[in-house]
Order: sequence, then C-alpha cells, then structure tokens
Amino acid sequence: MRKNHHVFRSAFLCALTVFSVYVLLDTFVIVRRIETSAEARTDSEPAGYAQTGQAAVTSRLSAAAEATPDPEPVQTEDTYRDENISITVTEERVGGTSVYLADVELSSAEYLKTAFAENTYGRNVTGKTSSIAESVNAILAVNGDFYGSRQSGYVIRGGTLYRSAEKNGAEDLVIYDDGSFEIIRESEVSAGDLLAGGARDVLSFGPALIENGEIAVTPDDEVGRAKASNPRTAIAVIDDLHYLFVVSDGRTDESEGLSLYELAVYLQSRGVRTAYNLDGGGSSTMVFNGRVVNNPTSGGKGTKERSVSDIVYIG
Repeated sequence: MRKNHHVFRSAFLCALTVFSVYVLLDTFVIVRRIETSAEARTDSEPAGYAQTGQAAVTSRLSAAAEATPDPEPVQTEDTYRDENISITVTEERVGGTSVYLADVELSSAEYLKTAFAENTYGRNVTGKTSSIAESVNAILAVNGDFYGSRQSGYVIRGGTLYRSAEKNGAEDLVIYDDGSFEIIRESEVSAGDLLAGGARDVLSFGPALIENGEIAVTPDDEVGRAKASNPRTAIAVIDDLHYLFVVSDGRTDESEGLSLYELAVYLQSRGVRTAYNLDGGGSSTMVFNGRVVNNPTSGGKGTKERSVSDIVYIG
C-alpha cells in the first residue's frame, strides 16, 4: 500500500511539474497568432452610395491631389517636414536623466498610428521597436503598451477590438478618429462601448500622467514593483493634432531615470492637456528616421533594444 502511495505521489508531482512548465511556456514563449478580431467598426458608406454635390467635388479634388506628386520632405538629423507632418526631436537633461522629446504637428489624425509586431495580434508575437517601425515606414515611433505581456486590458487598434477582457484598476488612453485623447477607467466603460463611441486605438498600460492639464499621479505612484526612477515612455497632446512623444533613459550611471511624478511634472511644464504613461524600463525606445535615438537598456547592462508587442508611430 505504501509503495502504491509513493508511486501515485511521484506521478502526481511529475504531472504537476509538466503542467507548470507548459503554463510558463504558454505565457512567455509559445507564439499564438490570433487572426480574427472580436469586433470591428463599420465606417464605410452603404452599397450603392451615390456621390453627389460636395461628396463628388471632394472625390474629384482627392483624385487631382493624388495625380500631383507631393514635394519631397525636408529632413535633417533631428527634424522632418512635409505638407502634413512636422517633427522636431530634441535631447534634454532633466536632473540626472537624459530625456528625448519629439514635438509633432499633423494636418490630420490619420498620420498618428499604431502597429503590431509582425502585423499580427497574438501572444508572444514581438519585435524590436526599430524593426516594427521599419516594417510600416514610420518616420517616428515609440514602443506601445506591450499588450502581449498581459492577458487582460483592452486592446483596440485601428478601429478593431482585439481584446475586451477588463484589467482590474486599469486606466487606458483612448485615441479617437479626430486625434483627440481621453483617459478612461476600464471599470467604468466596456471595450465594446468605446468602440461604438468612435475609439480608434485604446492603449492599456498607464497610469494617466496628466488629465485636463493637471498632474494625475503622486510622488508615491509607481508601476507594479518597478523602481522609482526608470526609463520611461509617454505620449501627450498639447492641442488639436499637436503631440509630444517622450522617452527617458535610465538605470545607468549616465542617466538615472524618472519617477512617474517627475515625468508628469516635466510634461506639465510643456503645457500638455493629456499625457499617458506607456510601457517603460527596457522597452523604452524612440526611433526617428530609422535611427534609435535613445539608449535602451535592461538593468544598465549595455545598450540593447527589447522586443515588444506594438508601437505608436507617425507615418
């Protein structure tokens, strides 16, 4: 009897070990590409729609514009200008931290975009920020919310709902079709309602840094168990179609990093209306004109890009 008990116990422990290993691999290693979305907005005109009046005029003007090639953009190492996009990238020292600021002005919200690694939504589908940026011809890009590192938190991209599972206590950034920003709490509104209300992109990391021009964090706020001073990534809006992309280096002798509150104070000094904290730490990366602008690092062990799930970009 004792022998049978020992055999059963050994078999149970073996099965438990195998299951635990599978769960870890499934969460962090095994790639699962998800081809279908939960729900998508339908913004196109109904079949048989006839172009009349102003619609026809707009169509003819658009066709004429397409027939006329756009002038070549004017670029330097730190600037980009064309008819629709203006970007200036600067580096500043904030205390003992290097901060990289991209000031962006657009003619239309269509140039503010998001992208998945490998153009695919799924678990453990990742790529370097610079590689994803290259694949979509991004002029400017920063890492996104790394949705793939979690199994909850809303994911809406390009007007398509990919994940509606609520993350407890989550504050999300909603980007609407007109390029405006709003901070929402997942506990107060469903992903489906956001989609129906015109949400084009929803980023779920947080927290909110600035709301209505006021600092929304305290000196004690932090992301999970992260240290107080870290590499950071944030996106903010100053005015209609006027944005700031911000990345700070950290965890090195050359650059200490910022707390959430320090980042919020910095952004408030820039006059932003809304600002949102994206994935940071080793993920924090800014790419401009194909070049990694900052010095991404994990634990201060040299400069190295971390692979992420997604980016926010201009292009």
